[in-house]
Amino acid sequence: MVTDVFGRLVGPATAGALRHHARHPVHAYLLLGPAASGVHDALTAFAAALQCPDYGCATCPACRRVLEGTDPDVVWIERAGLAWRVDEIREAERVSRRRPLGGGYQVVVLEDVELTVAGASPSAPALLKSLEEPPARTVFLLGASELPGALDTVASRCVLVRLAAPSDADIEERLRAEGVSADAAHTAAHAALGSLERARVLADDPALVARLDWWRALPDRLAGTPAVASALAREAAGLLDEAMVPLERSLAVAAARERDESGQLGGRASSRRELEAQSRREQRRFRSEELTLGLSTVTAVYRERLARDLEASRDGDARADHRVAGTLRRLDALAEAQRRLSTTLDEGLLLHDLLFALSDF
Repeated sequence: MVTDVFGRLVGPATAGALRHHARHPVHAYLLLGPAASGVHDALTAFAAALQCPDYGCATCPACRRVLEGTDPDVVWIERAGLAWRVDEIREAERVSRRRPLGGGYQVVVLEDVELTVAGASPSAPALLKSLEEPPARTVFLLGASELPGALDTVASRCVLVRLAAPSDADIEERLRAEGVSADAAHTAAHAALGSLERARVLADDPALVARLDWWRALPDRLAGTPAVASALAREAAGLLDEAMVPLERSLAVAAARERDESGQLGGRASSRRELEAQSRREQRRFRSEELTLGLSTVTAVYRERLARDLEASRDGDARADHRVAGTLRRLDALAEAQRRLSTTLDEGLLLHDLLFALSDF
């Protein structure tokens, strides 16, 4: 049962720390955790608690506005490229100078701040400047999956909250507590990559099992011609489109609810823009996670084959050595595809290159 906004998170230590900080906020926080630790969910819950008169009850209008992405005083700064640009950080500072429209704080949220030290013109110095003298009613919430040395000075200006990745069992237990059936909770939890919010979407996706079966069967379908590899790459892209349907349905419901509420309140164009921006962020993240799931599923199949062939090689099967070499080559190709996923915007090219690298022509 979810008792407050932090009940949406997995991990009592994280929830306890954020509950404390919501009652005694300072000007900046850095939530640090691996990709599967739920940094995005924790940032959202913390922002809601900062705006809530009861520090995150999850049911009041203030909490609902933040959780639905419609609070004009909670601004998620968007990054256009693979690294943060200085002008984007300056936009964050500009927003931080606003007076809150409501009774809470002006909350400025930036995810993946480790990318302020990447690129040809690192923007970390601009971020540091923004954190040094914020207005009294402004709180910066930063999220990162790692803390490179070049970010130490930025981190020193923030309260650091470390998040641990939840286990599949933790997520499955939470889904069951929320009324999801045992089978659906088990499958969704193991496909969620450690994200409770992703697990909730997958629990409502009847096509999930079929997609997982497609990725598991992929190695057996690859022997053939370049035309086969190209066709499979197109099928994989189609599966990613299919995976987006439950999320888009959920986002559409939230958008319709926001339109109704904004109409009753006279309309807020800025809130609608923020909701649309949040929707785009969630769709990009979810699609990337879905491809990561596919790559990890195929990787697991090849690792199982590698273990069998290594055993066969030790038993004297001369052909097993050849199979081991081929499987190691394919595992390298999958690792390279996973690396490229974090640095490329061309999903189609990535799939095309991967399927060709996995094939035998």
